[in-house]
Amino acid sequence: MNHLHAADYAVFLLYFVLVSGYGYWVYQRRKTAQTSTKDFFLAEGSLTWWAIGASLIASNISAEHFIGMAGSGFAMGLAISSYEWIAAATLIIVAVWFIPVYLKNGIYTMPQFLAQRYNDTVATIMAVFWLVVYVLVNLTSILYLGAIAIESLTGIPFTTGTVGLALFAIVITLGGMKVIGYTDVVQVVVLVCGGLVVTYLALQLVADRVGADGIFGGLAALQSEADSHFHMYFEPSHPHYSTLPGLSLVTGGMWVNNLAYWGCNQYIVQRALGADLKTARSGILFAAFLKLLIPLIVVIPGIAAYVLFQNGTFREAMMTPTGVVRPDNAYPVLMNLLPTGMKGLAFAALTAAVVASLAGKCNSISTIFTLDIYKKFFNPAASEQKLVRVGRWAVVGAFLIAIVIAPMLRSFDQVYQYIQEYTNFLTPGVFSIFLLGLFWKRTTTRAAMAVALLTIPFSTLLKFWPELMGSFGVEAGEIPFLHRTMWVFCLDVLLMVFLTLTDSASRQKQKALVVDRQLFRVTPSFVAGSAVIVAVLAVLYTVFW
Repeated sequence: MNHLHAADYAVFLLYFVLVSGYGYWVYQRRKTAQTSTKDFFLAEGSLTWWAIGASLIASNISAEHFIGMAGSGFAMGLAISSYEWIAAATLIIVAVWFIPVYLKNGIYTMPQFLAQRYNDTVATIMAVFWLVVYVLVNLTSILYLGAIAIESLTGIPFTTGTVGLALFAIVITLGGMKVIGYTDVVQVVVLVCGGLVVTYLALQLVADRVGADGIFGGLAALQSEADSHFHMYFEPSHPHYSTLPGLSLVTGGMWVNNLAYWGCNQYIVQRALGADLKTARSGILFAAFLKLLIPLIVVIPGIAAYVLFQNGTFREAMMTPTGVVRPDNAYPVLMNLLPTGMKGLAFAALTAAVVASLAGKCNSISTIFTLDIYKKFFNPAASEQKLVRVGRWAVVGAFLIAIVIAPMLRSFDQVYQYIQEYTNFLTPGVFSIFLLGLFWKRTTTRAAMAVALLTIPFSTLLKFWPELMGSFGVEAGEIPFLHRTMWVFCLDVLLMVFLTLTDSASRQKQKALVVDRQLFRVTPSFVAGSAVIVAVLAVLYTVFW
């Protein structure tokens, strides 16, 4: 396996100095004499639309995409892109209907929304669930995937890589949301440029192997050599149907998954909560445009790696000593094929994606823990400065937990699917509670409480449905997790409606939010941008269906 050379390290060092220096400059230039919680956690009024859009993408795109989604591209093909392309349409919905309500009601954390709409008990239950998922699933998996990529590319041991990434991210996170938001702009530029370099050279290598001409010839060769990898719809007989089940890629579970992630997720929504409505919407629309590009950067290289693997290239690098193919090795292997200097840029792009996501995720963990757990239950009278200090210690604590747990993920074949499946144990309940809480004034606290407590048991029941039925001598097939997501969401909504209608409290005035129809009006430029995104999606799904 090739490793980095002096020129590669020089490129990476330049990136490190640039990001760290810019972050320090932002911190010094914009820090206030007395740092407040809104300033530290939300960067209130400080982020421009392009900073919000870039931060949304930088926080979302991480090693789980460069490594995990590229691995899924290797194993399954373009269909995995639905997570990105449906997200682009989802962001439009969030910008029009969700963000205005949050901003109008002064929401700065998702548990605060639940407390304001329902009560503190519902908010606390969900805050604990979010913290568990953010730390044990999201933060840990991002750190794990980044570390294995660094190990594959540079030879730096896995443990050293996890500690190094954590320290880099801690430095960024401790500066607060302003530093995260503005350094994310640099991170996005680096990750897009570095990602495009990998895509270009991967397509060029495919073209050389099959005798085609240039990158467009390489792209055509991908389609001819791996036609099965260029279809968005999987039939039930498809070997990966359980992962990407047919129409669920454009309906049902995929929408529940995306709407919960982009509209009810502290980690994401937090970027826009400190801005005015026009700025927030413009930033979200910018992020939607960037989302359309992500499959070009991560999925296409995965498919290219599959074609090269089928033609005999780097077979040993893609397989374990026992002969098992490891799809998540695809992107690191491609990066090792890059020329000196370019490999450093690709390494910087990967690191940018990892560090930006780690910083964004940990800022949200810190926000929820500090404002919704510590302040509420441990020290209600804490000063602003004390809360900021607690938030910073929460960052360090979360990373220590993630460093310990990350090595345990080595047993998973495609970590991206692990992330999607296990976060979706909570997703249906979150979305149903938010959806009815936002748009049905009668929804009661009892209904929200029931769903908050029962969603994970419902999801677990359907996850192990075949085993449960088998214990009764009845044969039952596995339920694809996107189907489970949709079924649990429907069950949650029905349960909430039933409990609300049968609750005498529903006829009394509930703790409703301020919702003004004027909030949902959008500008002509926003409509035009949204129309372009929808048109592009229609073309993509028509061509590759």
